[in-house]
Amino acid sequence: MNRNSETALNRVVSTPLLFWFILGDILGAGVYVLIGEVAGRSGGAVWLPLLLALVLAMFTAGSYAELATKYPRAGGAAYYTRRAFGSFTGFAVGFCMLAAGIVSVAALARGFAGDYLGQFVRLPVLLVAAVFLVALGLLNARGIKESLRANVVATLVEVGGLVLVVVLGVWVVLRGDADLARLGQVGVAGESPFAGVLGGAVLAFYSFVGFETSVNLAEEVRDPRRSYPRALLAALGTAGVVYLLVGLVASAVVSTEQLASSSGPLLEVVRAAGAVPLWVFSLVALVAVANGALLTGIMSSRLAYGMARDGLLPGVLTRVLPRRRTPWVAIAATTALAIALAMTGTVAALASTLVLLLLIVFLAVNLAVLVLRREGGDGDHFRVPAVIPVLGIGSCVLLFTQIEASVWLRGLVLVAAGVLLGLVAARARKRAHAS
Repeated sequence: MNRNSETALNRVVSTPLLFWFILGDILGAGVYVLIGEVAGRSGGAVWLPLLLALVLAMFTAGSYAELATKYPRAGGAAYYTRRAFGSFTGFAVGFCMLAAGIVSVAALARGFAGDYLGQFVRLPVLLVAAVFLVALGLLNARGIKESLRANVVATLVEVGGLVLVVVLGVWVVLRGDADLARLGQVGVAGESPFAGVLGGAVLAFYSFVGFETSVNLAEEVRDPRRSYPRALLAALGTAGVVYLLVGLVASAVVSTEQLASSSGPLLEVVRAAGAVPLWVFSLVALVAVANGALLTGIMSSRLAYGMARDGLLPGVLTRVLPRRRTPWVAIAATTALAIALAMTGTVAALASTLVLLLLIVFLAVNLAVLVLRREGGDGDHFRVPAVIPVLGIGSCVLLFTQIEASVWLRGLVLVAAGVLLGLVAARARKRAHAS
């Protein structure tokens, strides 16, 4: 049998399934916990940073669409940057993706322990976050089999919760209990409106990320050059419309101060409507947050395992359970790091750290588009105007300027740790080759 046929992935993913996969990745649980934080920075005009974040995300999504159709293979950003700039850059980008996944799980763990859980039981946030992450790690180690069809169901549940918020918000507006004037209030006291919107866009950007992981499915899509751009841009646009509607009704129905002070901001919309038991929506939100954390945790542990298998991280991370065949060391390591991060940062700080790490990845990808155009190719792939990756680079630089010094410190410490691990793994690999 041909070696390529033994290792090739099965192309079974259609355009609709790819659309739902990407939409599920984007929607996730970020909007359930971050709308209040966005309002706290941008004022009542929550829709403005959401719209700005959508536009900025679209630029980089265009670059991903070109690269995924030009090089339809697993590996994603790490492969593109390695091809454009060499092995070390590819490793650094891959590690930033890994670190971003771990930070995201930590942020969702804190979100899970907030006001949504408070509808059922009041417990210390740090305790709940730690127990939650250990439970996810154990479930991950037991073995999780996810299919794209199951993802469609999970995505519909998440979308259903957001649609419920929009419907209830519109009902409150129609009965005259909303304040539409808040939608025009840009910025908060003591800060310029421009800085407030940009600061809110950094957090809102967290709600749009997720599309970048879908490039790893390119080898399994039936016709990636046709399907991927359509599914990606349609999913990102759909998520944008949903988020904008949620932001509009949340700001109109609930005061900016109340949104900003709540760790379960969408619950405040349900409370204002009074038509649905709070525990029902809280349960939906908890399922969304837990599902997002679980899927991201699975991705992070498998990425750590894969990098270790390729000699980019210490080999101990490749150890698996004898019967379950799950990478238990990688799961334990990523879980421990997520617990440590959850203990040392708020949801907003962790979300900003995630955005910083992904901005590094997105900057590298946008640069790679321009560099890899020198390779030419067969021309039969999606191609964006050259201005799109340039605007993508500019958007990354713009958002970099809005990230606080403490977040930079946390992010650079994580990147430095990755570089150190990479050097240790490279040295061990060199010794093994020498022996």
